[in-house]
Amino acid sequence: MLVIAGERVSTHPLPDHGEIRVGRGDDAGLRIDDPSVSRDHAHLFFEKGKPVMVADAGSSNGTRVRGKSLTAGQRVAIAPGETFEVGSALLMLQSPLELEAPEASRAVSGLVIEDRTMAGIYQLAERVAKSTINVLLLGETGVGKDVLARRMHAMSPRAEKPFLALNCGALSEQLLESELFGHERGSFTGAVEAKTGLLEAADGGTVFLDEVGELPPSVQVKLLRVLEERQVRRVGGIRSRPFDIRFVAATNRDLAAAVHGGSFRADLFYRLNGIALVIPPLRQRTGEIAELARRFVDEASRRAERDRPPRIAAEAQAWLEAHAWPGNIRELQNTMERAVLLCTDDVITLDHLPPSDGPAGTGRFGEVRSVDADPERQKILDALESCAGNQTRAARMLGISRNTLLARLDSYGVARPRKPVK
Repeated sequence: MLVIAGERVSTHPLPDHGEIRVGRGDDAGLRIDDPSVSRDHAHLFFEKGKPVMVADAGSSNGTRVRGKSLTAGQRVAIAPGETFEVGSALLMLQSPLELEAPEASRAVSGLVIEDRTMAGIYQLAERVAKSTINVLLLGETGVGKDVLARRMHAMSPRAEKPFLALNCGALSEQLLESELFGHERGSFTGAVEAKTGLLEAADGGTVFLDEVGELPPSVQVKLLRVLEERQVRRVGGIRSRPFDIRFVAATNRDLAAAVHGGSFRADLFYRLNGIALVIPPLRQRTGEIAELARRFVDEASRRAERDRPPRIAAEAQAWLEAHAWPGNIRELQNTMERAVLLCTDDVITLDHLPPSDGPAGTGRFGEVRSVDADPERQKILDALESCAGNQTRAARMLGISRNTLLARLDSYGVARPRKPVK
């Protein structure tokens, strides 16, 4: 069973026969930690060779199947692939084939699937891709949000139309408006000719807004209007142009907290958050590391024009699986490319991998790590450490611009790495 509750996506194995309770209680067979779900909310019934049945258990917020609320005790059959609602949580019954453990090395159209939760996310993404709903991809920097966004476009009815991406944290406010909405000639200094914006150019296709949490407030207002009216007006223009676009947005920030703090508009958040897919960090998907590392070694070997790619020694593989990967898949890719360049024989060993962290609790810049430290601050420090203080490379690993990285260092009171970090 695939469960989407708030911003969390999880999968749960189901029995062949018997009954399980669905609810928020600690003793529930399928526990959903969501305030809209009652402690004993619904029951699922399983009998081999027969459809799965669901019944409401007299819950406060109801159980809905195919848009209709169930009366307490009423049993309704659920088909594989069908969704139903428990409170505000969305549940999807997966077929037995979908619930089977992935094979030892399985990749689907460029996506490595070695983790059951990730398999569930990919399957849901494939179904969502066929709809017109806006999608919000959540996860740490480097987990592959952009790869999933492109894959969803490729699986959608819009696949033959443009897929255009924009990093919202990489441009100034004026340039961001120009890139998104376009501009008319003379609308600002330097606008010597009219420019078609990304929203016009992507008509019929998909727009991917990466780092959407970095949008300045003024751009948030204009984007909200565009989403509501489904029309775009160029900067300095008077004519609105209709468009047909599917929006996929991504962020490594807690947008709900940003809404609460007032830095992100609630109405824009709800417009973009048609359905949220949470991609777990690589450290929680260790079963995928071996296949990903092998793939990155093969790619780096082709670029380096090696006769054949080196294999990864057992101790090196153990190091890869034990590493915390603050930069996630992007950091793993950089690490394997570095290893291929350093390896002069047929085996990648520990000598070809980055040096281990210093004494427990400290980083290479002498920064004392605290369990209670701001997680974003720590990710920035880890990225700088992994890149030996190179700000440009660290920014690339984090998926942000160098200026954004420097601004965040300043906001956290961290000295720039040309000096020892305090």
